Amino acid sequence: MSAANVPYGDLHLQPIAGEWRHGRSPLWLSTVDPYDGDLLVEILQANQSDVDLAYAKAAEVQPDWAGRAPAERAELLLRVVAVFDTRREEIIDWIIRESGSTRLKASLEWAAARAITLESASFPSRVQGRLLDSNIPGKESRVYRGPIGVVGVISPWNFPFHLTQRSLAPALALGNTVVVKPSSDTPVCGGLLLARIFEEAGLPPGVLSVVVGSGQEIGDAFVEHPVPGLVTFTGSTPVGRRIGALTSGGAHLKHVALELGGNSPFVVLADADLEQAVKAAVFGKFLHQGQICMAINRIIVEKPLYDAFAQRFVERVRQLKVGDPHLADTAIGPIINPRQLEGLLEKVARARREGAKPLYQGGVQGLMMGPHVYGEVKPEMEIARDEIFGPLIGLLRADDEAHALALANASDYGLSSAVFTRDLERGVRFARRIRAGMTHVNDIPVNDEAHAPFGGEKNSGLGRFNGEWAIDEFTRDHWISVQHRPRDYPF
Repeated sequence: MSAANVPYGDLHLQPIAGEWRHGRSPLWLSTVDPYDGDLLVEILQANQSDVDLAYAKAAEVQPDWAGRAPAERAELLLRVVAVFDTRREEIIDWIIRESGSTRLKASLEWAAARAITLESASFPSRVQGRLLDSNIPGKESRVYRGPIGVVGVISPWNFPFHLTQRSLAPALALGNTVVVKPSSDTPVCGGLLLARIFEEAGLPPGVLSVVVGSGQEIGDAFVEHPVPGLVTFTGSTPVGRRIGALTSGGAHLKHVALELGGNSPFVVLADADLEQAVKAAVFGKFLHQGQICMAINRIIVEKPLYDAFAQRFVERVRQLKVGDPHLADTAIGPIINPRQLEGLLEKVARARREGAKPLYQGGVQGLMMGPHVYGEVKPEMEIARDEIFGPLIGLLRADDEAHALALANASDYGLSSAVFTRDLERGVRFARRIRAGMTHVNDIPVNDEAHAPFGGEKNSGLGRFNGEWAIDEFTRDHWISVQHRPRDYPF
């Protein structure tokens, strides 16, 4: 039996500084399946001493890893892709069980993680320096581009496998070493599973460490540590602000890449294809129960189409199957944890208090929450103002195109967005006036391609992931000049 046919074991241990072992905290973390409550793994968590050891080892082995030939690092990434392929069902099963993903969403996440790994395999040969002319006689001016050094990665629970790999694969491909702190809701998919995959592909010990621990115990230490030159974080805006403050105002200044919250507008202009807009809106809102930073957060419909859109949208939402995420036809699975569900139910109650009109209200059983749709939403209501992160959506009526644009931009967030119209160039003109990092014409806001820039504006983050933009984020410029003949100085 080949190794790929044997499921990974010992996922209760952590790869810290080249050794799979228990963390040194006295606290245990129990990871459960949000659908049926089954215990998946119990982990003795890491503490600050584990963080110190992981970073120290990463700094120690980084020069050797960066010194490997570009082709060697590229081949390692290609072997990781091969492991992804042979262990596809095992990976998808973990994503379903640990994050409550439906089978469709888990399959999409596997594919996205595979795509960024394949794209990253090209990065070692795409790093370029520059030669600059100099105004000083006899001087040669060079700009070298190389790895930052050690990268700290903090990943979320909603797309844990992909959103860890989105930083991990580029960082390693470009010669950095990495320490990952996954979400406590998804430590396996967000770190431990990937560590086993890279180990199987032949990554040297210590190049990647994973520390599983609560944010309260190791969060600040992970970010403030003097070793990492870059910290990447995907998650909520309040936590992102905290990380930004620690990296810019602490004792050790460092680079930071933040992909934070969203409030994605989905704009339907009066000339849009109604049926296609409705289909897109349902999928773009309820994929993974709406627990996606890019998910549709507000549906803005121009007045002539509003009533017809609302009716067709609710008709389609009624048909969505809520239930077992392992089943191929399930559209909506469980909310990740009780705390998240409680927050969503508070948003539902507030929407009613603020005067939003209930159009459809699905049931709630355990962590299963059916779709909730509200109409006649006003921009000042919480349901329109704040990120939802669940199967709850509000429809806003726009008087005309200018009003629709004003509503779309009436947010402190600017991650992703979408506009539907039969006139494609009109759509492009509209899209260019939306203040967001990404806008899609006649498609959903939930888009991510490994070679295209991913990131937001305003309170949705700093920096860009993927493709050439990832190369920029995970490397640094070093200006080196060479004085070929003696230079005259004034004194």
